[in-house]
Amino acid sequence: MARAAESTEAERRSRLDRGVFQSQLLLSAALLLLVCASYVLQPSSVLDIRFFGGVAVVFALTGAAALIPWSRIHRNWAALVPLADIIAIIAVREGNTLLGASLLLVFPVIWLSSHYGFAGAAVSVGLSTGLLWASSAVRGEAIGVGSIPSLLLVPTTLVFIATTTLATSARTAAQRGLLRQQAGLLEVALGRARRQQQTLDEVLNAVTFGVIAFDRAGRETLLNRAHRSVQTEFGLPETTVEHPVLYRPDRVTPYAEEEKPFRRATAGERYDDLVVWLGEPGEHRVALSISSRPLTSPDGRLDGGVMVSRDVTSEINAIQARDDLVASVSHELRTPLTSILGYLELALDDERLDPSTRSMLEVASANSDRLLALVADLLTAASEKEQQIVMSFSQCDLSEIVAQAIDAHVLTAGERGIVIENAVEGPVLLEADGFRLRQVVDNLLTNAIKYNVENGRVTVSVAPGESTVDLSVSDTGIGLSELEQQKLFDRYFRAEGVRQSTIHGSGLGLTISRDIVRRHGGELSVSSTSGVGTTFTATIPRAR
Repeated sequence: MARAAESTEAERRSRLDRGVFQSQLLLSAALLLLVCASYVLQPSSVLDIRFFGGVAVVFALTGAAALIPWSRIHRNWAALVPLADIIAIIAVREGNTLLGASLLLVFPVIWLSSHYGFAGAAVSVGLSTGLLWASSAVRGEAIGVGSIPSLLLVPTTLVFIATTTLATSARTAAQRGLLRQQAGLLEVALGRARRQQQTLDEVLNAVTFGVIAFDRAGRETLLNRAHRSVQTEFGLPETTVEHPVLYRPDRVTPYAEEEKPFRRATAGERYDDLVVWLGEPGEHRVALSISSRPLTSPDGRLDGGVMVSRDVTSEINAIQARDDLVASVSHELRTPLTSILGYLELALDDERLDPSTRSMLEVASANSDRLLALVADLLTAASEKEQQIVMSFSQCDLSEIVAQAIDAHVLTAGERGIVIENAVEGPVLLEADGFRLRQVVDNLLTNAIKYNVENGRVTVSVAPGESTVDLSVSDTGIGLSELEQQKLFDRYFRAEGVRQSTIHGSGLGLTISRDIVRRHGGELSVSSTSGVGTTFTATIPRAR
């Protein structure tokens, strides 16, 4: 602010020096024209001491106006120049009354009225009128029609000019003050905008994800440091917006030109977590997860947008390595487990076994079955879903599938005093994979029993509609928080309370169940209240 005030004061001083010289220069130029005209028309008048002296004074004052630093002395001293001009103009007029030199009085009157307000206007008009009348009196002119222009018309004209100049100066001063105030506000706003822009640039260049901003014409307006580093990593100019060849998540199929992220973003499309691979197969490669958000103007039209990319190479490789390890271990476990189960079944077929040995073998067989089911779940989750879950659609009765599943879980539920209620009425026919639906019902019943309280209740119901069937499994168990419900269908996810308990599980059953329901064209959803219970609802189409 102090610097701005100093700049304003310096500008004011410069304007004062320039104003004094320019005002005097205009008078000198007009007087020079008058001198030339006088020299041509009346050469003898130029030699008149009054005429010559008045002209000399005006030119001398012009030189003084150019040389004197008016901004360094009091501004009232500058008023002496136009006052002296008035006296000099009257002298020129007295030297040659036929030239109408009195009209030159307009210049000092305007000058004094604009720079010194009402006082300057009154003094200039009064001095001019007084000198005009005094000169006429000294010459002894008789007052008549011929003396009206010099005695009345010129003073009246000077009064009107002074009044107009005062009004114009006041209006100009008000406008100048308003413009100065607005300029100050604009300067403050500009400074704030520059600081915000600088802060934004520093923030965007400090983050580890790439940012691209573009205008409504699709021209990039911002590329942050992280985006530029990805481009230079592949030998491209750092101003490159997008790699020329982008591959799909399978790492071998390139994106078509119209499917590339930047093309879709500039078209106003909004998307999240679009995975692209950079680099040729067999060479250095980077995976990016890209999201786009369009920007709109106040009238609702597309006004550019922002595209954000994040390096997810390590995450994808880690997930792939985990799935490969799980699949490898599961394959290695499946063969010996199958053999163990076979020999256990043969051993249990022996009627000579004593009851205690048979009981121990049954426990081993049950746990082997559970371990084999866990291995199967791991294999299903680690493999490609579309290739692993093979569907076989046919006409089936959902009520019969539910009844069979409940019969299979009655003993397990009874050990904890849990009652399973079958609320399915009548046959519920639909075209589906009965084996896979049984797998879904078994999974939901297992969870409802496993995560229930002692002496709790499980209810299975079906709400048939015209085109869909809603299968619901409700329990009175421990329930789930809102955050746990959001992650419930993620692979390997288990709730915090469950992980700290002795309840076994892989965190894969619900993921597989949802995939099966989706393969039928439906959806599996959950609603739960912590400490009250949970309800899973599978919405399944009646026909494919």
